[in-house]
Amino acid sequence: MSSSARRVLVVDDMNAVRSVICALLKNEGYEALAAASGQLALDLLAKGRFDLVLSDWNMPGMNGATLVGQIRALHARLPIVMITAENDPKRIVEMRDLGVNGYLLKPFKPAALLAVVDKVLPRR
Repeated sequence: MSSSARRVLVVDDMNAVRSVICALLKNEGYEALAAASGQLALDLLAKGRFDLVLSDWNMPGMNGATLVGQIRALHARLPIVMITAENDPKRIVEMRDLGVNGYLLKPFKPAALLAVVDKVLPRR
């Protein structure tokens, strides 16, 4: 992986989901780092630069809405894509109002994940 690889932070409380997403991204040339919670994600964001955050919406402790608010307070322009099983139009509006740049419904196909990432974070 080159030092110019785009860095993606993957936040999900489920290890299997984090692992699959990270493997897909790494296979496409991204540098993917994983966090099992919102707090761990904030810790990683404080330590390094990321080009994109992919985060679960429903997590114990700090949920996606709180995480997005915390990220936006520090990194107003960092793209954020939420991954959720909720297909409620009100929730989607809430995500948009919080500053989320895109969302993906679970379960998803690998091509759908990569399409959302490419839309929000175009390849150079």
